[in-house]
Amino acid sequence: MDVAGLSMALAHISDMSQIGTAVLSKAMDTSEALGEGLVQMMDSAMELSVNPNVGSNIDIRL
Repeated sequence: MDVAGLSMALAHISDMSQIGTAVLSKAMDTSEALGEGLVQMMDSAMELSVNPNVGSNIDIRL
């Protein structure tokens, strides 16, 4: 049984898991910031709208 090889493989898997978690965290932060920007943009567009009732409802189906 190759203990050194097994140890290196487990360390590599652990590193890859940590890297994946860090990338996912960064992606979630970016998505949250983009969502907040979208909400602010929609709020400002509603304030500038000539007819505030037009476009106030969004029908989304998944």
